[in-house]
Amino acid sequence: MAPLRGAKKRKRPEKPVPAPAPGLPLPPLPDGSDWWGVFYRRVAGHSPFPREYQNIESVLKMSRKTFDYICSLVKKELTTKTYGFRNFRFGDKTILGVEDQVAVALMRLTTGESLQNIGMWFGMNHSAISNITWRFIESMEERAICHMKWPSPEEMATIKARFDKIYGLPNCCGAIDTTHILMCSSAQPNSKVWLDNENKNSMVLQAVVDADMRFRDIVSGWPGSMDDSCILRTSGLYRLCEKGVRLNGQMELPGGSTVREYIVGDPSYPLLPWLMTPYQGHGLSAAKAEFNKRHTAATKVVQTALATLKGRWRVIQGELWRPDKHRLPRIIFVCCLVTNIIIDMEGAPRQDMLVSGNHDHGYKQQFSTIADDNAVKQRDELSQHVSAG
Repeated sequence: MAPLRGAKKRKRPEKPVPAPAPGLPLPPLPDGSDWWGVFYRRVAGHSPFPREYQNIESVLKMSRKTFDYICSLVKKELTTKTYGFRNFRFGDKTILGVEDQVAVALMRLTTGESLQNIGMWFGMNHSAISNITWRFIESMEERAICHMKWPSPEEMATIKARFDKIYGLPNCCGAIDTTHILMCSSAQPNSKVWLDNENKNSMVLQAVVDADMRFRDIVSGWPGSMDDSCILRTSGLYRLCEKGVRLNGQMELPGGSTVREYIVGDPSYPLLPWLMTPYQGHGLSAAKAEFNKRHTAATKVVQTALATLKGRWRVIQGELWRPDKHRLPRIIFVCCLVTNIIIDMEGAPRQDMLVSGNHDHGYKQQFSTIADDNAVKQRDELSQHVSAG
């Protein structure tokens, strides 16, 4: 994964807390009480706290088991210095536990509500909400990084088998796309740099996902004025694939031709030996049309992943008010990171949890005319293979 722009250098993180084995119950809270119930009654009894948030799943978009695991990851960092705040309704000093701090931060990210609104819910100053959220983000960057990584050879074999079984695309390793995170026009001093082709101020997120919609590689921080092809060429993914460090495995097809490992992307990307894009034009042969059909189905994986990302983490949905261009990539990163943790803990998202449709409303399809000769040959061989199957 390419380093995030604006992220400060850190010392080597400690070994992350291992995720509990699926199916194993987590130990009960020390006092045997239900933390969320106590938390909800405490904040909802004396504030405009939304009444629909009566259970942890409805607001934090994750199971209690996953929430407890996240708390275990960041516990050391969030308890090194005791954090308290003065409740402005009652004037008393309240000490926040790890669960309280994680819940506050996750509610900021999932609801997308302003710091002021969330502060009203909890009886806290908006600066306290901001501080808690950033302590959580910094802790997750260090302690949960193991949940955002390029697949191991064993994992890649499983991913390829899934794409082949579901979409009939042999040796396919993932899908790539970009989405725009909108910002208000006065957010940046040099706003023209952030002005994209649709006359909106935005920051771009490029993501590669696997068949389970797990984020495997992301790049964020580039301004919306850059197109998809340009962002790809500036990424670490591009450099590693061009050097043959990534996506270098070969597969022999029936008939003797070989196909390199590849990801699929829409027409905004160049056609490369490790990046297959669809055929363009009308009057395509049956083989090319069949390839495009399967290609389109496979690319919907990343499109749905990005739409669901924005739907789950509403802090990056819609137009952000005066975001810090150095901090925003870190927010995006942690949103992707926690999404992966949810998948790792709970499995692939259920159909009712997915958000379908366009994740980039109001943006026109980009097109690239760049095509590598070897990639053209490989795509033709793939189209003949899928049509024969």
